Amino acid sequence: MIMRRKEKEITDKSAIEAVIRKSLVCRIGLSEGDTPYVVPVCFGYQDRTIYAHGSLKGKKVDMLRKNPNVCFEFDINAKIVEAEHACDWSINYQSVIGFGKASLVTDPDEKRKVLEVIMRQYSDKAFHFPENKLAATGIIRIEITSMTGKQDGFLPEQPPRST
Repeated sequence: MIMRRKEKEITDKSAIEAVIRKSLVCRIGLSEGDTPYVVPVCFGYQDRTIYAHGSLKGKKVDMLRKNPNVCFEFDINAKIVEAEHACDWSINYQSVIGFGKASLVTDPDEKRKVLEVIMRQYSDKAFHFPENKLAATGIIRIEITSMTGKQDGFLPEQPPRST
């Protein structure tokens, strides 16, 4: 992707990944025909791959089966910047937007490993995943094809602040 405002681009790979790791939500954009659909998900990130969990059935899974091409978005450090005039208001933020191919993970051993990746996004604890819960959980794998980072209100190449 080409970014129009180069001065806002995050180009350092580790800084882009830091935005992802500090995010609480991944928003996945899907489409069916000419109808877009965006859904927020809990996620994990490892080796340029995003993992999300959810139900084995539903709109998201139905759409992915028809069209595996997705867009994703993360954002952190959002803060309103007030000004005297309405058109001078702004928002400081850091974000990552990208594209990828989604597929469903069905192998129970791989599902268990992926759930560990997802839980590491939110906790340092070790977890056990009972077979019945594992069987009832849907896992989406998004293999990233491209992504870019953007920031406003931060110095270029500055490591992201913690939230």
